[in-house]
Amino acid sequence: MQLQKILATDNSLAGLVLRVGLGLALIPHGAQKLFGWFGGHGLQGTGQWMESIGLQPGLLMAALAGGAEFFGGLALLLGLLTRPAAALTAFTMLVAIFSAHWSSGFFLANGGYEYAFVLLVASLALLISGAGRLSLDRLLVRSA
Repeated sequence: MQLQKILATDNSLAGLVLRVGLGLALIPHGAQKLFGWFGGHGLQGTGQWMESIGLQPGLLMAALAGGAEFFGGLALLLGLLTRPAAALTAFTMLVAIFSAHWSSGFFLANGGYEYAFVLLVASLALLISGAGRLSLDRLLVRSA
């Protein structure tokens, strides 16, 4: 019963568009941190950078952030456990905003939190609305 409440969603196209776009933005960022793909530094390099900004232990923080972005983004793309994935990515963006970007101000061009803020807002919208149309969440609820 509790799982059905978590998975419940409407048939909205807005949820579909939002979660697919957000998932496609998050997956490569997580892959940069975890695997070094797309010009990223992988776990070691990301972990060293995280240590340098005070997030310790850096390797663990890199794995947590990369995992939240990569696997959370994948879950959002598929519409699977959308609300928990959105909560996880929202929390990750809050940490990014306050630990890495806040001191640089708002604008992305200056290293600011603009992009992380947009990802946070999109994550919160999905946390509220659920997955929408063409989601595994919707399929699971309908088959239960």
